Amino acid sequence: MEPAEKTINSKGPVASFRGMLAGKAPLTALAPMQAVSSREFWQVMQQYGGPDLYFTEYFRVHSTSRLNKFILRSIDQNPTGKPVIAQMIGNDIPALIRTAKELEQHPVAGIDLNLGCPAPIVYKKCAGGGLLRDPLRTHRILGALRDAIEIPFSVKTRLGFESTDNYEDLLDIFSQHDLDLLTVHGRTVKQMYRSAVDYKAIQKAAKTVSFPLLANGNVYSAEHAAEVLNTTQSAGWMIGRGAIRNPWIFCQIRSMLKGEAVELPTGRDVLGYIENLFETLIIDPYEEKSHVMRLKKYMNFIALGIEADGIFLNAIRRTSSKTEFLSVCRDHLDHTRLMPLEPYSIPVKPCDILAGAHR
Repeated sequence: MEPAEKTINSKGPVASFRGMLAGKAPLTALAPMQAVSSREFWQVMQQYGGPDLYFTEYFRVHSTSRLNKFILRSIDQNPTGKPVIAQMIGNDIPALIRTAKELEQHPVAGIDLNLGCPAPIVYKKCAGGGLLRDPLRTHRILGALRDAIEIPFSVKTRLGFESTDNYEDLLDIFSQHDLDLLTVHGRTVKQMYRSAVDYKAIQKAAKTVSFPLLANGNVYSAEHAAEVLNTTQSAGWMIGRGAIRNPWIFCQIRSMLKGEAVELPTGRDVLGYIENLFETLIIDPYEEKSHVMRLKKYMNFIALGIEADGIFLNAIRRTSSKTEFLSVCRDHLDHTRLMPLEPYSIPVKPCDILAGAHR
């Protein structure tokens, strides 16, 4: 199978996205990640091959909300040449409609509604994954947005809130609203990122709905992506944390789809990636200590592919300057050995990995 179209065609992002959805090639998407999915991070991802689709971090929507200028910048100054899907989170129908119409005035390929965020600060407000506790309210929100949005409309969800008891009801609701795309993360909201991903449950969704579905959750290598695709019968993958750790994953998947050898990064390749991140993600005005602290969020994921004992991650957490930070990286990565495909199990605090928990 050939990979999906690589760049936005001459008819614009919506036409390009619709073409991808109509095609037979598996799609790759970079997941929406709060305080990660910036224009600068997308720029870095694209340098290593990048996905077919980029999802923004979510726009918080409520009665007095306005479009976040920082997130909007990643849309209006999209550095990737790929379609961008703008994600919203909230439960106020008039505000969601207003925000969607405002986003349609920008070069987005589609609008996505977040129904899966597991951060307590989000779900306690009955937004994100919290809406999965109230299927009727979810039904009303989706109906209103489906009627109002003139471009592709999609949803990112989980298997339920505390259990999968209403999962079939949710799939029926999604089907009623004829989404253009559905992404399913194979855990419940309360499972966060701790348990095994239920790919069979994602398969159930793929067999139930009539529109394309992306599988999400713990896709960490091209080989594993192939297994997930075979199990879920999905239209492709949405990858988040795995792409922070391994930015080559999208190129590796394309090579796998073509039947070509999958190239693996060496320690020096990963070192170069970290150095690239450090320089590209600098925010003006530059404050060295703050920037080092910000990079540590990315290192929580990258460290999972470096060594198994947590020595590297603990050393990184003690750094406060660029010299210290890069010195630790060079001490562990200045070598030509191939890096592991599967991440190690290193304890990471929930506040280090939860979207929304840090804001």
